[in-house]
Amino acid sequence: MIADLQQAVAHYAHALDELNVAELEAVLTEDTTWTFTMPGQGVLGPVAGRAAVLDFIRDGHTSQTGRVRHHLGNVVVTTTDAATAEVQAYPLQTRNTGESIQMISTGVYTLSLRRSDGMWRIAELTLTLDNAL
Repeated sequence: MIADLQQAVAHYAHALDELNVAELEAVLTEDTTWTFTMPGQGVLGPVAGRAAVLDFIRDGHTSQTGRVRHHLGNVVVTTTDAATAEVQAYPLQTRNTGESIQMISTGVYTLSLRRSDGMWRIAELTLTLDNAL
């Protein structure tokens, strides 16, 4: 079960970086919510519902420059039962412009996942950034 949860989180990061909407739809629940906390900027969100989250992601991709990657490390399953789980991970976000590589941000993801149709899906995502973007 732990490997399945870690895979769901990894699929999310890959789909986010590639703007793979079909994969994002598969890994997010219909009622998913996203909330972000940024130093000096407070709380953004929650962005509620899969459609709103996908719009938020699309808007973020159009404003990006270079190739952005979300590297997730120290992925730990903190609680789980047969239908729900909580996973924490440290994100490191980088940008490669072809001329330089930049570290954009670090922080902590807390993801609540729910099992439906035989898959683990992200029901709630909370990101607390260590730095303002």
